[in-house]
Amino acid sequence: MLSPVKPQTLASLARVLRSKNAGPTLLTIDIFFQDAAGYAQASDSPALSSASVAALYQADPAQVQRHLLPTLLAIKYALPRRLCAGTPGDGDVYGAQQHAPMLGILLGPAR
Repeated sequence: MLSPVKPQTLASLARVLRSKNAGPTLLTIDIFFQDAAGYAQASDSPALSSASVAALYQADPAQVQRHLLPTLLAIKYALPRRLCAGTPGDGDVYGAQQHAPMLGILLGPAR
């Protein structure tokens, strides 16, 4: 009897998971996968839909762009920053730590 495949975290499938500013009001999140299987599992997962990422970052879903890049085994998101980079209250001027909420996202097995 086959044992069920356990969900994996995004961090366990990604080779690179990073964020950075795309100007003072936009943030990009880049995810590069180790292999085609991990990319397929992630790109098919509802947990990585534009709507799910918008909810995670408390953003308007209409303002979250998701770009699938299969030849690079990558997914890229562009979304608005909560605060303009460098304004009072901004704790991450470069946007370099904003990928952290995505690390623990659970992805089900590929179909």
